[in-house]
Amino acid sequence: MGKVKIKKQSVWIDMTPMSDVMVLLLTFFMLTSTFVKNEAVKVVTPGSVSEIKVPENDVLTILVDNNGKIFLGMDKPADMEAVVQDMGSQYGISFTADQMKSVRTAANIGVPMQDISDFLKLEDTKLNDFQKDKGIPTDSIDGGMSEFQTWVQTAMDYKANDLKLAIKADEKTPYKVIKKMMSELQDMDQNRYYLITSYKKAEE
Repeated sequence: MGKVKIKKQSVWIDMTPMSDVMVLLLTFFMLTSTFVKNEAVKVVTPGSVSEIKVPENDVLTILVDNNGKIFLGMDKPADMEAVVQDMGSQYGISFTADQMKSVRTAANIGVPMQDISDFLKLEDTKLNDFQKDKGIPTDSIDGGMSEFQTWVQTAMDYKANDLKLAIKADEKTPYKVIKKMMSELQDMDQNRYYLITSYKKAEE
């Protein structure tokens, strides 16, 4: 008796469930992702075994490069915009709508107030190149507050003293720069701040 041949049938797979899952995953990552802005300078933080996390909201980040230049940034662009506007009022500087847009796109601001108008007139891609060799001055003016202290105080006043300070310094930053900056913070009764470091295990 001859063999019975079974008719071959093409396999059909319903891809609809897989497509639904892919769309859900894509939507999830789009809604939960945070886009990291390009910082003014590259900082290599020192290692530490501390596991204390820096808060994500209401934080003023003090960025210090290996040459001791200081830059400031806030987690919310709208907050930074308000602080810049207030700083401009204190120094008699007015900003255009286009300049305020530049504030929102800049991850950090690190220029003397005398240069801030020229800084904010630049294209977004040129902001960091302009400010990387400047930094916010820490020298006091006529025995009063330095520009650095004025920036910090203005930010603190805007957030009704609910602002947390976080210092992110390069591992090669001269100690005298860090000491001077911390001394200026202490003069303002700001004795609590976070130090951003790279986590290392104890055995390392």
